[in-house]
Amino acid sequence: MSKNNNKLSIIPLGGVGEIGKNMTAYVYGDDIIVVDTGLKFPEEEMLGIDIVIPDITYLIENKKKIRGVFLTHGHEDHIGGLPYFLKHINVPVYSTRLTLGLVEGKLREHNLLDVTKLITITNKSIIKAGVFTITPFYNNHSIPDTVGFAIDTPEGVVVHTGDFKFDFTPVDGRKADFHTLAALGEKGVLALLSDSTNAERPGYTMSERVVGQTIDETFRQADRRIILATFASNLHRIQQVFESAERFGRKVAIVGRSMVNNINIAIELGYLNVAKGTIIDPDDVNKLPADKVVILSTGSQGESMSALTRMARATHRKVEIMPGDTVIIASSPIPGNEKHISRTIDQLFRIGAKVIYQQVSGVHVSGHGSQEELKLMLNLVQPKYFIPVHGEFRMLKRHVELATSTGVERENCFIVDIGDSIEFQNGRGRVGSKVQAGTVLIDGLGVGDVGNIVLRDRKLLSQDGILVVVVTLSKQDGAILSGPDIISRGFVYVRESEKLLEEANRIVTQTLQRMVAENVNEWSSLKTGVRDALSRFLFEQTRRRPMILPIIMEV
Repeated sequence: MSKNNNKLSIIPLGGVGEIGKNMTAYVYGDDIIVVDTGLKFPEEEMLGIDIVIPDITYLIENKKKIRGVFLTHGHEDHIGGLPYFLKHINVPVYSTRLTLGLVEGKLREHNLLDVTKLITITNKSIIKAGVFTITPFYNNHSIPDTVGFAIDTPEGVVVHTGDFKFDFTPVDGRKADFHTLAALGEKGVLALLSDSTNAERPGYTMSERVVGQTIDETFRQADRRIILATFASNLHRIQQVFESAERFGRKVAIVGRSMVNNINIAIELGYLNVAKGTIIDPDDVNKLPADKVVILSTGSQGESMSALTRMARATHRKVEIMPGDTVIIASSPIPGNEKHISRTIDQLFRIGAKVIYQQVSGVHVSGHGSQEELKLMLNLVQPKYFIPVHGEFRMLKRHVELATSTGVERENCFIVDIGDSIEFQNGRGRVGSKVQAGTVLIDGLGVGDVGNIVLRDRKLLSQDGILVVVVTLSKQDGAILSGPDIISRGFVYVRESEKLLEEANRIVTQTLQRMVAENVNEWSSLKTGVRDALSRFLFEQTRRRPMILPIIMEV
């Protein structure tokens, strides 16, 4: 226990109250470590946004104290924000071989690979980082080489699970480190931060091998080509696709950039075992009989530019889906993607394909533990304090109920928001002060330059369009020299709304003449007057509120 005034602070900067952009800071005195630097994909109202990352202002302000970043596994919601983090804070990155293999590709794209120190760890590693001693332990998840961390601090041991489930028959044969977790529980654990994704789901999550059996049966029945779409990072599932293809004498073509990259990295590092000659170029698909081909594709979430979606629209350069093909969508919809997936499935049925998806067949199991596995983790670790993470609020709430059912005191469970700190001093925990936290929006090369005001403007443009008013005034007396010219985009079709726009033109002219007569000559006042008058008129006539952009020039 601590003998001074220092305290341990645990600060979730992402991953609580939401799914995605996981990031947690552990702070003690002059030392900080960061676990995971993830991203999340934009919500529907985030128009034009590519990705969302955590606000790391607090970490930038304290960057001299940061001793390293520790990554639990290679999914985007845990590693996707790393390049943006490292551009501000250059510290060593610790993780397993596969995770670092996936990270290398990201850092290479951002020209950070040569200046970043990547350190490979296993479940036998013991890492000293300031006052912290970090010991990884293996977990089961939907990507190999997943770990959690036991973080030894001056206040006690904190267990950070990362994403996990307990798969007793894992595809790669690597079981979770039950003995390590049990030993930690026997020794005494101050706090547990645990994955809450499936806290609402009773029972156990099925083994990934169940999907392998479904894939095998589908391959046995299919008499033409098979197109299988799944997450590019789900290497356990991809391994089973290769095994089924080899078993039934089929060749595998890989389409989708992320799928190609991940499979190449996994084969190179030994995480995928593929017989020589199994993989063929997509250009060779049509050279083989239809019953000798499998196409492994991205697009299981119906993404508009993904390989499967382009195949469904017949716009893919190399692969066209034919009537009689079997399409397997081996994933469940991420919340918000249901419409996109439904649209893709409908299109595939229109083409004449046989479509197998989660709602009608067992082609997907979760990578996250259900209630019984979450309780097993709690019973193994036996924490004094409990902090649910990686989940929306209702999931965190349900996870706390599970924790109390296993014996954790209710007052020792903390449901927190992003930026809240949980402080431990002399063995006692409490909610501490809040640090700056939130989200940073990335649009193209712009990081954080799109905020709420820009998003509001984009939403307005998407709903009612824009009206641009161009007018030239005399510098001497304010008389209108040319215009007003009104340009409509996304508001009304000009040729069918000539009377409306003529009246709008008249209102702009009258408003400017009145204001000039009243000696109003500031541009900002003139623009506001035009905007207000035109907005009232257009709403009365159309019940729409387009964005109005006055452009006033003086000559």
